Amino acid sequence: MREVRLVSRAAGLPRPENFEVVDVPVPEGDGVLVRNLVFHVFPGLRLLVGDGDGATPLPRLSPGDALVGAAVGEVVSAPDGASAQPGDLVSHFLGWREYSLVPEGRYVRLDGELPDPAAHLAPGVAAYSALTREAPVRPGETVLVTGAAGGVGSLAGQVARLLGAGRVVGTTGSPRKAERLVAEFGYDAVLSREEASAVEGVLKAVPDGVDVVVDNVGGEQLRAAVGAANQDARIALVGTLSSQLAPDGSGTSAPVELDLFELIRKRVGLRGVLALDPEMRGEWTRRFGEWLRAGEIAFPHTRFQGIESAPRALHELLAGGHLGSVVVAV
Repeated sequence: MREVRLVSRAAGLPRPENFEVVDVPVPEGDGVLVRNLVFHVFPGLRLLVGDGDGATPLPRLSPGDALVGAAVGEVVSAPDGASAQPGDLVSHFLGWREYSLVPEGRYVRLDGELPDPAAHLAPGVAAYSALTREAPVRPGETVLVTGAAGGVGSLAGQVARLLGAGRVVGTTGSPRKAERLVAEFGYDAVLSREEASAVEGVLKAVPDGVDVVVDNVGGEQLRAAVGAANQDARIALVGTLSSQLAPDGSGTSAPVELDLFELIRKRVGLRGVLALDPEMRGEWTRRFGEWLRAGEIAFPHTRFQGIESAPRALHELLAGGHLGSVVVAV
């Protein structure tokens, strides 16, 4: 089989030459053997393959290590007593290879709730958790989503609309993406990166202020969102793309200066979003499947073909080349 390995740690944003696709034996041993069908290419990999020294949510990769990421595949063989059997679809975190040997308890058996296996890789649970738990939106409220063209943001606008938001505004650095977000993905307006980095720019699109913020960017856009926040506004902190995608630096820290007086005076709430709760993930999958089948939501993504395309897919994702999620069909 083939798998993608790290060749060298990246200084700045990783490039295709930091990786290689190698032939290795199909793994053997205890666990369920899965033939992977599709895996997720996610921006957080920058933290795992970079040469920084800050804390990371997952263990750093060393040269020679295979990359990791969410994947969906078909069980080829399983030991006695396993919760999945040959022919079952499962999701797991050992993507970036054609076959994975996944220990019991490290995979989730899928039951067909979503019409496309790749949809299980959609990062919408973060958007759904933000808008229902960490910063719950109420009918008629105004929602601001920073980084609206990313995997989370392209779903967050649609979810906010389905949950009853009155006005949904996003931010992006691409005029082409802005047009699509308005035309296809539930946004009323989309601000440029420059507009979104100043309170005055945000208030041009939301003159009555913002009630809920789904922040995928941090930095100046988060500071501007606080300035435009209404009384009792809720801010869900999902990502830190302003530092994660910065060419210089490691992406492992995301400092930002906020006016605490503004937060206190307006009673603004800030909560981080990890969306690790299995119950929340199950609720999202059920509702996502219902919305997909009813044609009420779309899964914006770019699908690369073949494992050999994965290093290029990561490079293009980090360069902002695609709207929505990026997946590789093995």
